[in-house]
Amino acid sequence: MPGTKTVGQDIRALRKSRGITLTQLAKKTSKSLGWLSQVERGLSTPTVDDLQNFARILDVPMSMFFGIADAPDDEQGLIVRASARREIGGRDNGLLEALLSPDLTDDFEVIHSTFLPGAALKHCRQRATSEVVYLVSGKLDIWIENQTFHIHAGDSFRIKGQAYRWANPYDDPAVAIWVISPPVY
Repeated sequence: MPGTKTVGQDIRALRKSRGITLTQLAKKTSKSLGWLSQVERGLSTPTVDDLQNFARILDVPMSMFFGIADAPDDEQGLIVRASARREIGGRDNGLLEALLSPDLTDDFEVIHSTFLPGAALKHCRQRATSEVVYLVSGKLDIWIENQTFHIHAGDSFRIKGQAYRWANPYDDPAVAIWVISPPVY
């Protein structure tokens, strides 16, 4: 079971970023308000079934709640070691993502994304976020609204609530760092 305190903090951050009150979450999960409050404060431990329910309601992959490596007490919430990154997403569309932020309790999150050669998001995605992306290596094609852009290593771009999609039709992986506000994972 992942760290109870971190899972609770993440559930709270995801719930708040989606504008869901604790009372609404209690109704959607058929759980008591008191128990949910204890989970968010790290005082109660949700079961795997509970986590699956939270993932469905909060529209995040189940993996969001796992993969947190133990860290020394003085590093928890401050340092994310490369070996302790939390994988997020379902690796679908040839996209590998990991959370660089220690948790989801900030007003933003930082994501490390690797777009494999030939990978593409074929259908537009649109979220109520502001996102700034820096391409560390490789090349990436991005469509923001009706405009097409060819992004190269060292370039950055912003998506502000707009519909977008991406593709890596190139021979090499493209690696990007995303800053997203509010957190969505």
